[in-house]
Amino acid sequence: MEKLKNKVAVITGGSRGIGRAIALRLAAEGAKVVVTATTKAGADKTADEIRQSGGQAAGFEANVADAKQVEALMKGAVDQFGALHILVNNAGVTRDNLVMRMSDEDWNAVITTNLTGTFNCIRAASKIMMKQRSGKIVNITSIVALMGNKGQANYCAAKAGVIGLTKSVARELASRNIQVNAVAPGFILTDLTAGLPEAAKTAMLQSIPLERVGTPEDVASVVAFLASADSDYITGQVFNVDGGMVMS
Repeated sequence: MEKLKNKVAVITGGSRGIGRAIALRLAAEGAKVVVTATTKAGADKTADEIRQSGGQAAGFEANVADAKQVEALMKGAVDQFGALHILVNNAGVTRDNLVMRMSDEDWNAVITTNLTGTFNCIRAASKIMMKQRSGKIVNITSIVALMGNKGQANYCAAKAGVIGLTKSVARELASRNIQVNAVAPGFILTDLTAGLPEAAKTAMLQSIPLERVGTPEDVASVVAFLASADSDYITGQVFNVDGGMVMS
């Protein structure tokens, strides 16, 4: 059964890793998917993958930090598929450094993309969803928003901000039947984590009760649930997908 049949979903940062897995999963559930990336080629790669599997998809180049580009993106999604039912805010960057060495540029780049970018997308999409009187917004945060992490003050601050943003917007949009939730991945095997030193990976695994690294598909499964009617009575929540890491 396709739980998202005829639904239209926008997934930001969908060219690889968690974003790509989410796009593929929502498409497998029947959604028409708009994939965004900072390059058209990156967005088209995932969109092509969906189309080759028999789904409907379109790739859009968009910098979520640019409000005008985001407005154009949401309009483009509606022009392409006729509606906008689901928004997944996944686009993000890292610029790691110790706080005493962190430049203004590295701080601002992460806050602007990860937090302001999420705000830009919610603001643009909510206008459309409010007229429909329905919608699902899923924001990808991180468990480091709850734990903190050395060398990631900018990233942790931005992702913690996403949690506060999620809860505030959930309250604002509840009366229009729009559910807003967040997913906080833990140690997930992606291009970003694959390059970590083995010692760091081993130390991380020791803090995970389930004793394994997560996959992008683990995250995509939770997002698919939150994007479906199964989650109609859930809003303003943060779902940790971390193998129990925060618990420990």
